Amino acid sequence: MGVPDHQTRARGEVTIRDLFKSFSLNGRRLDVLRGLDLAVAGGEALAIVGPSGCGKTTLLRVLAGLEAADRGEVRIDGAPVQGIGRQRAVIFQEPRLLPWLTVLRNVAFGLEMRGVDPKRAVERARHYIRLVGLTGFEEAYPRQLSGGMAQRVGIARALTVQPEILLLDEPLGALDAMTKLTMQEELARIWRDEGVTMILVTHDLEEAIFLADRVLVMAKDASTPPRVLDLDLPRPRDRSAPDFVALRRRLMAEFGLH
Repeated sequence: MGVPDHQTRARGEVTIRDLFKSFSLNGRRLDVLRGLDLAVAGGEALAIVGPSGCGKTTLLRVLAGLEAADRGEVRIDGAPVQGIGRQRAVIFQEPRLLPWLTVLRNVAFGLEMRGVDPKRAVERARHYIRLVGLTGFEEAYPRQLSGGMAQRVGIARALTVQPEILLLDEPLGALDAMTKLTMQEELARIWRDEGVTMILVTHDLEEAIFLADRVLVMAKDASTPPRVLDLDLPRPRDRSAPDFVALRRRLMAEFGLH
């Protein structure tokens, strides 16, 4: 079950070139991505921030293979993205657990659907249940879990397929403040231990700084090119450190916040 740490793992590299995506709104074309270029190194943690409607989730869905771009290309480890693929796992704001299955069966479900031997699927599911700190809750049902626990189950389920890339769409947005802080710590630990590339959409600027190596700052107007902010901060991150506070202020200033 061992996985190299993110310092040595090379796979999970994402390359985006000249990416365009638009939608039709009230009979007119609405551009949400216009000529986007971006490279994400294998094992990197990238946060995507920006105002509502700027294309954050659309970009994540294109990376996941759930949406097709109008033009341009997305490559994973040099291979073009053509629909969904097992090297990518998506975690949404709502964990979308199957209510009639226990925690253990929910986590093993994806593996069993891929034809993995049931005994092996359960063994791997137990490993990731331990990883996300839910030992003892294997036989619980989703209705018996708190929001944070349910999201841990969703993360464990995503990790069982051993993806190279975790794509997270506001995964902690529905949690209370204290649970969110705890889950941010857990995501940072899981990213470090599993060595995956992590691409996170969030409205929480502090969360972006806490978790990411770089932040992609998207503007409301697709004609304004996104900016990339490098986060040169030691890990584990200290939210009260002067450098952390300064970066938070800088990121807030990007959106006219003080």
